[in-house]
Amino acid sequence: MSKRIIKKVAVLGSGVMGSRIACHFANIGLEVLLLDIVPKDAVADKKSRNKIVNDALAFALKSNPSPIYSKSFANRITTGNFDDKMKEIAGCDWIIEVVVERLDIKKNIFESVEKYRTPGTLITSNTSGIPIHLMNEDRSDDFQKHFCGTHFFNPPRYLKLLEIIPTPKTSPDVVEFLMQYGELYLGKTTVHCKDTPAFIANRIGVYGIMSLFHLVEKMGLSIEEVDKLTGPVLGRPKSATFRTCDVVGLDTLVHVANGVATSCPNVEAKAEFAIPGFIAKMVENKWLGAKTEQGFFKKVKVQGGKSEIHALDLKTLEYKPSVKVKFATLEATKLIDNLHERMKVLISGKDKAGEFYRSMFFGLFAYVSNRIPEISDELYRIDAAMCAGFGWELGPFETWDTLGIANTLKDMEAAGNKPAKWIYDMVSSGATSFYKIENGIRKYYDITSKSYKTIPGTENFILLNNIRGNKTVWKNSGTTLTDIGDGILNLEFHTKMNTIGGEVIGGINSAIDIAEKDFRGLVISNEGANFSAGANVGMIFMMAAEQEWDELNFAIKAFQNAMMRVRYSSIPVVVAPHNMALGGACEMSMHSDKVVAHAETYMGLVEFGVGVIPGGGGTKEFAVRLSDEIKEGDVELNAFRQRFLTIGQAQVSTSAQEAFNLGYLRKGKDMVVVSRSRLLTEAKAECLELAKEGYTKPVHRKDIRVLGKSALGLAYLGADSMKSGGYISEHDVKISQKLAYVLCGGDLSAPTLVSEQYLLDLEREAFLSLCGEKKTLERFQSIIVGGKVLRN
Repeated sequence: MSKRIIKKVAVLGSGVMGSRIACHFANIGLEVLLLDIVPKDAVADKKSRNKIVNDALAFALKSNPSPIYSKSFANRITTGNFDDKMKEIAGCDWIIEVVVERLDIKKNIFESVEKYRTPGTLITSNTSGIPIHLMNEDRSDDFQKHFCGTHFFNPPRYLKLLEIIPTPKTSPDVVEFLMQYGELYLGKTTVHCKDTPAFIANRIGVYGIMSLFHLVEKMGLSIEEVDKLTGPVLGRPKSATFRTCDVVGLDTLVHVANGVATSCPNVEAKAEFAIPGFIAKMVENKWLGAKTEQGFFKKVKVQGGKSEIHALDLKTLEYKPSVKVKFATLEATKLIDNLHERMKVLISGKDKAGEFYRSMFFGLFAYVSNRIPEISDELYRIDAAMCAGFGWELGPFETWDTLGIANTLKDMEAAGNKPAKWIYDMVSSGATSFYKIENGIRKYYDITSKSYKTIPGTENFILLNNIRGNKTVWKNSGTTLTDIGDGILNLEFHTKMNTIGGEVIGGINSAIDIAEKDFRGLVISNEGANFSAGANVGMIFMMAAEQEWDELNFAIKAFQNAMMRVRYSSIPVVVAPHNMALGGACEMSMHSDKVVAHAETYMGLVEFGVGVIPGGGGTKEFAVRLSDEIKEGDVELNAFRQRFLTIGQAQVSTSAQEAFNLGYLRKGKDMVVVSRSRLLTEAKAECLELAKEGYTKPVHRKDIRVLGKSALGLAYLGADSMKSGGYISEHDVKISQKLAYVLCGGDLSAPTLVSEQYLLDLEREAFLSLCGEKKTLERFQSIIVGGKVLRN
């Protein structure tokens, strides 16, 4: 990558996107200058002149989900206005424009930018559709050389897509830098786009939505039916189609659709961009979605003052209570976890659902095939854009691969969805898929050369799906152990929600045995939607309900022992969590030699909410860390109170950075990786480094200072006060007392040094006693019967 260093970024425009882009730059440690216009009625004082930008940033910081990893990171953002502080962009390394989507306003901003910008610095626009080449007209050669489109998707922190759109005058070095910087430091899937209408993701995404509007009319489907058919069952977000439209705003969708229709009058699918009658009526009525508090869905008050979500009847345009949807095809896929296998069943359905899927996918396949080479020369860019921008697990070409290219061609033709000629040429050449894996490297079919090429930028990533086939060292029903090279193994889970039960505990022990014998280190990570939802609550509930206390004691002891093996093995163990890492998964992380966490890791000891305390070493570990962090004196009780409340309130971090503040991650020892694609690669590197440094098996701790009665009395008093105030139940008081008892090391008369095993025994005893409580069993049952995530 270029030697260019980014230290300070200027974000011009503080609206919904601008303020959140500023937050994400602050997330990665950059200094940010956020500017906007001066209010028309502003007076001379600074507060008045910066009201628009300050209000916008404050609103963003209060929004949920938060755009910032940690509240303290907001201190990296300085606000101001265009009139007073535009000159300060001279000290910025990257200037990104995020003002209103009007070419004349953007060009005025760039004219002002050119007056103050230091030559050689980057200047980009976050436009979602205005042609990039029109923006830099009349600008200097240096400006044009360093100018590019950088289209973030909303919300910038969470959606992975960053489209990079150069002009013919953009320096190739600038494009290369932005592609690499966006992936490495901003954690994005960067996609190189041509400067065509709506670029890639919105061009395909809006086609998909518009064609679906017409299909809904044709087939007489309801809103509820379509959202059931186009959500998680397809590996797509829960918001599916119509809820997504309500979030985005119907006016925005219509604007983009009209823009594409106007700019691309000769495309084969132009009829799909015509606005259906029911959509036109909704726009006329200002039923635009969340921004107008009604769209395809509306929250209404019903009898008793309760709120219900009603759905729009597309035939009568009246709102009615939402109804549950059933299709035989969907019922047939309930037990099929593998998305690829599920897709085959869905498209083969004999009912209305199957007909819907065939119409939807055949149209999509034809459309994307005809967009090459118009919007992209390479097919993998289209898949990458749709997965990163719209949250699809499978892109269009990946889906087509799953269903079989040759198998679908005749059906597509019969349905009037003939694909582009290059598809036929590809099939005639003997190629049977758009992607294939060779020697652990995923390759795509290159249309120009009619050969398979490596996807650029992925050569050095470790992707388990690519190597698992011929690098598996050992496996059981819930785990797979893979050789990831250089003497390092990786253990992955593949249970439901990656929950931790007997098969995973067995996998951990076997992985460490094998690593200690023949390898240098072990990483625990996976490529699932979540790292792990924790221990298998269903198993615990069944044992407790049947009063099988010896079996439950054995199971909890086995869990504790496995966590201690993670801590006290003769090889380094690195845990690399992402997304949910709850309960037992958090305990596993806390016992590792090092945690390499993805920035979007939501970690917590959540057992209190189930009616127990952390029983896999988590409570013990908080006692250990409390002992290591504090010195004698009054500060002991303050630190104890913080640790106690973290568990007692079942606090879950909203980011990996917040996990440091909550005490789940260790400052100066654990680390955060922003790029999800690089997580396993970085974890392996850290594990290998620990091995190279001469890793030595740690010595079991017997020097843990616990506080005994001095802190125990404080916790008991606090719980009683909360109960008297009506804030917690009688059962919550019991859990609080058990938690305090373990954290304090029991009712010792004075601070005392104890061993880890002593604390583990207290922890297990407390866990078992709480499992026998009626209220705990009721909570277990409500979680299981309610279909909630099984987490401990």
